[in-house]
Amino acid sequence: MSDAASTGETCTATTCPYCGVGCGVNATLAADGKVTIAGDKEHPANFGRLCSKGTHLGETVSLDDRLLHPEIRGQQASWNDALDLVASKFRAAIDEHGPDSVAFYVSGQLLTEDYYVANKLMKGFIGSANIDTNSRLCMASSVAGHKRAFGTDTVPGLYEDLEQADMIVLVGTNLAWCHPVLYQRMQAARKERGTRTVVIDPRRTATAETADMHLAIQPGSDVALFNGLLSWLAQNGGFDGAYIADHTAGVAEALRTAEPATIECVAARCGLTVDQITAFYQMFARTERTVTVYSQGVNQSTAGTDKVNAIINCHLATGRIGRPGMGPFSVTGQPNAMGGRETGGLANQLTCHLELDDPAHRDLVQTFWRAPAMPDVAGLKAVDLFDAVADGRIKALWIMATNPAVSLPDADRVRDAIKSCDFVAVSDVTRATDTAALADVLLPAQAWGEKDGTVTNSERRISRQRSFLPIPEDVRSDWWMIGQVAARLGFGDAFAYEGPADIFREYARLTVAANENLDRDLDLGALAAVTDAEYDAMAPTLWPQRAGTQESEGRFFAEGGFFTPDRRGRFIAVEDRAPAAATDIAHPFVLNTGRIRDQWHTMTRTGLSPSLSQHLSEPFLEIAPADADRLGLSPAALVRVTSPYGDCLVRALITDRVQPGQVFMPMHWNDQWSGRARVDALVAPNVDPVSGQPEAKYTPVSVTPFAAGFYAFAASTERPDTTGTDYWTLARAADGWRVEMAGAGRPADWMAWALGVLGLSRDAADIQIVSSEDRAGGGYRMAAYRGDVLIGAVFAAAQPVAVDRAWLTGRLGDTVKAAASRAALLAGRRGVDKKDPGAIVCTCMFVGANDIRRAIAEEGCTTVDAVGACTGAGITCGSCRPEIEVLLADAALKEAS
Repeated sequence: MSDAASTGETCTATTCPYCGVGCGVNATLAADGKVTIAGDKEHPANFGRLCSKGTHLGETVSLDDRLLHPEIRGQQASWNDALDLVASKFRAAIDEHGPDSVAFYVSGQLLTEDYYVANKLMKGFIGSANIDTNSRLCMASSVAGHKRAFGTDTVPGLYEDLEQADMIVLVGTNLAWCHPVLYQRMQAARKERGTRTVVIDPRRTATAETADMHLAIQPGSDVALFNGLLSWLAQNGGFDGAYIADHTAGVAEALRTAEPATIECVAARCGLTVDQITAFYQMFARTERTVTVYSQGVNQSTAGTDKVNAIINCHLATGRIGRPGMGPFSVTGQPNAMGGRETGGLANQLTCHLELDDPAHRDLVQTFWRAPAMPDVAGLKAVDLFDAVADGRIKALWIMATNPAVSLPDADRVRDAIKSCDFVAVSDVTRATDTAALADVLLPAQAWGEKDGTVTNSERRISRQRSFLPIPEDVRSDWWMIGQVAARLGFGDAFAYEGPADIFREYARLTVAANENLDRDLDLGALAAVTDAEYDAMAPTLWPQRAGTQESEGRFFAEGGFFTPDRRGRFIAVEDRAPAAATDIAHPFVLNTGRIRDQWHTMTRTGLSPSLSQHLSEPFLEIAPADADRLGLSPAALVRVTSPYGDCLVRALITDRVQPGQVFMPMHWNDQWSGRARVDALVAPNVDPVSGQPEAKYTPVSVTPFAAGFYAFAASTERPDTTGTDYWTLARAADGWRVEMAGAGRPADWMAWALGVLGLSRDAADIQIVSSEDRAGGGYRMAAYRGDVLIGAVFAAAQPVAVDRAWLTGRLGDTVKAAASRAALLAGRRGVDKKDPGAIVCTCMFVGANDIRRAIAEEGCTTVDAVGACTGAGITCGSCRPEIEVLLADAALKEAS
């Protein structure tokens, strides 16, 4: 931390709390409390780059919607009363029903120290393995695939491999939107060294738009594609025979299983041409420096573990692992998914990558902890855990820093299960989540900016997350809460930590103990005796960090040395199989789910940022033009999406980014931000039999038009009231809120309805109303002023409302005196002398698609950098650069035609 005494500012080096890239952040706190964010140029994950979400972190650190005091059944309580109740409920359940009647459900939002303490309490002292994490929903298949192939959950490569590769294969990952900084590093390397990219994804994502090759495979056909590659490599001299003979086992069985995957069969299964498959296989074969990056599109499947191993098989077969510019690379979804994996956050693991089903490992950990009890069977994985909550086997549940009522499959049933549980504690930063609303006890946790500890990113790099904000008086760290409950359960001596550095030292010492008689991957021996001051100053550190060494050994497995009993990597024989559920007449579409560029998880943080709500402000369903035509959908129509498990009501986005018969819906919206857009309410609770990870990329659904009697848009300085509206979705604006609405029937009294949306009374003396009604067309427009200041506007029509939303929300708080100006505002569009920016592409500089098109057409811009110089788009965080590239390509195509 550095002080600038002359300005009263402090600058703190910390880590971004979003995806698993683990970007370094410099957070500057001004004397007036304002926070500004910049990328840390010294951090080896990002070298100063930030995506749109990281860039706008300063907009998310207010105390708005924060949980600031413990609560018991909705009433403020003391910490002693809240913790006593949590401990007594857990103790009662354990005493009456045994340790497996209680559970923790934790999160990749926790710091490593929090994860370690939670795992220690549940597994070592309560004596149950019923602790699982929301990382089960995103990375469990990768963990299982690593363990089958490598003997442990080891990521073999580094981020710099993306810059040293000659070919990057991106499977089931929209890197441009989900890991933008890695995408920027990759794109810089492509420009410098001509790296070729192949995107394997059913959708034409922002990442696919800029790729050299896009293989739009049929959902769920990944194993067939990579089995075919393995077989083709064997037949065409693509194997590294020496590496296979010296360092691996199982290739013969893997090949026998893959042999039926001829190019013709693969093409038919994947929905591609023989030429496409051949071109990809040939490119892979002749490019030694190849990295295969994969993420949720691979993992979130009932065959997710097999998909991971099918990819790894091809790298083992070619010896392309652990060397610069080559290897399989799993990119994680959360800032500390890796830290959770390292400390045993998964129900089937012990801390330090040790195995729960191995007696020697259990004894080692129990002895180190001096623990009274240690389970000998795996606990309940996430979906099974909430099944146990639903049927009453779990009597007491503690949910930490996550929102399972939104994020788990069959989310309506999960919500009902939590509601019916005998006792539920939730520790979080806000009460404004679907899950927090169901809790008996709410425990206020420190937020990003207040937390102090470590996280591990996707390349095994440990970084410090440092506190730079004043910590509210009644808010506590997660590890402290867990330790206080442990003390009340009678285990105080084992949890008497003085701070996060104390916990980190214990964890690091356990990694050393785990390596005394076992040669393991995870070793932090060089950090086991760090002082508090050294911990505070810790630089980003790649593990392993073995005692007596100065730097990490870096990559794994170039010379073998796998962590299996015979030290050989394992080829895993995997068979192509269909997803667990199949489409039928009632549910003919395949639903894919995923992230969008500027939102994060269930929006508890990004939803607070007006800037991040500009890009895509409401939930939507991508649907192909042919399917939209068949259903009679017009642009911006509303559709009801239904599965056997639930339904959603969202906006239709007609686009050729999805193939006919497939639809896509983002995962972020919930009951805090929209009326019926929790996509996981649609998703079946089908899981991978090895990893327990749910199949979120293949859900059979039906799509039907919603017959809206009216559509409406409103902007307001106060949060709008959407009561009784069939469809609604909220978003933050710079000086207020914006809301989209629709209803099956039109209001009988438009003015009364509009005033209700704005929370105003018709008789309020200080409120002035200007309105107009189109009786023939069924439209209504109203603006409300307090004095001369615009405080709200409502626009309703029989069709989707055509107004300039960005301009209108930007007028909130403006003084508008002239009657002509007030009448003009009801038109809903800026004057003819002011150009409409169009849909916002660059949230940093508020540049729209129309602005970029004008720069191309009128200013002659032909490159992203030229557009940036002209408009400012793409020069700050760079997250919008892929979309600028698409607009440039569209313009070039139109000119050529």
